[in-house]
Amino acid sequence: MTTTPLRITVWGENVHEQVEQHVAERYPDGMHGAIADGIRENLPDAVVRTATMQEPEHGLSEAVLAETDVLTWWGHAAHAEVDDAVVDRVHKHVLAGMGLVVLHSGHWSKIFGKLMGTTCTLRWRSEHDQELVWTVNPQHPITRGVPNPIVIPEQEMYGEYFDVPTPDELIFISGFTGGEVFRSGMTYRRGLGKIFYFSPGDQDFPVYHHPDVRRVVANGAEWARPERERELPTLRRYDLGEYFDGQHYRGPFDDAPEDEEHGAAADAAETAEARA
Repeated sequence: MTTTPLRITVWGENVHEQVEQHVAERYPDGMHGAIADGIRENLPDAVVRTATMQEPEHGLSEAVLAETDVLTWWGHAAHAEVDDAVVDRVHKHVLAGMGLVVLHSGHWSKIFGKLMGTTCTLRWRSEHDQELVWTVNPQHPITRGVPNPIVIPEQEMYGEYFDVPTPDELIFISGFTGGEVFRSGMTYRRGLGKIFYFSPGDQDFPVYHHPDVRRVVANGAEWARPERERELPTLRRYDLGEYFDGQHYRGPFDDAPEDEEHGAAADAAETAEARA
C-alpha cells in the first residue's frame, strides 16, 4: 500500500548554519531548507516538511514519524548529541517500512550506524576537489533524468575504504581529482524499510543547489516510499490446528469451497478407507 501524496520529512542537524557565516550565506534557509526545496522542485505533488535537531524530540516525535513516508537525514558536527531515544524511534519506523535517505556525512550518524552494524568510516579530504558521479546501474529508478556523469565542480572528497555492508544495489560511483573512487550511491533494505545512501553534499560547498544532486535526492525519496501499510514485524505463534496431526488435510487449498460432487466423492473415499 502506498500513500498519495508522498509525505517526506527532511531532517537537518542545523548546526553549521548557526555558527559558520559562510555556511549561513550559502544556505540562508539552512541545508535542510535547500534539500527540501530540491525535493519540492522535482516532486511537486509531495508533502514536504522540515525538522531540525534543535526542536523538541529533534522534530521527530512519534506523531511526526507516523505521518512520514520517507525521512531524509543530514548531520555532521553533532552526531553524538542526537538523543538515543529518537534514534531508536526512527529505527523502529524504518524496520516497519518507513523509507530513509541518508546524505553525505550522515554516514556517521547514529541511525545509519545502527542500521548498518559497522563503523561506516571512510577516507576524506576537503580541498575543493571536482567530483564526477558515474551511474553504474542505469536501469534503476533513482537514476531517472540524471546525466552520466554528474559533474560537481567543488566537493569534499570521500574515498574507499568505506566500511559499510555490501549494498543490495550499487547505483553510483564517484571519482575525485586525486584519483580516489567512492561508492557514492547505494541502497539497502532493513526490515520492511528501504534505505538510500548518497554522498554528495557538504556544508562548505553549494552542492545542494546543484540541480542534478537535487534530482537524485528526490528520486531516492520517491524510490524509498513504503510499498504497503506500515507494520513492525513481530513474533507470532502460528496455531497449526488440524494441520498438526494431519487429520482431514487435503492440501494448501483445504479451505477452498468444494462443489457437492467433489465433496461427496471425498467423503466416500474417507469412508472406504476407514472400513479397510
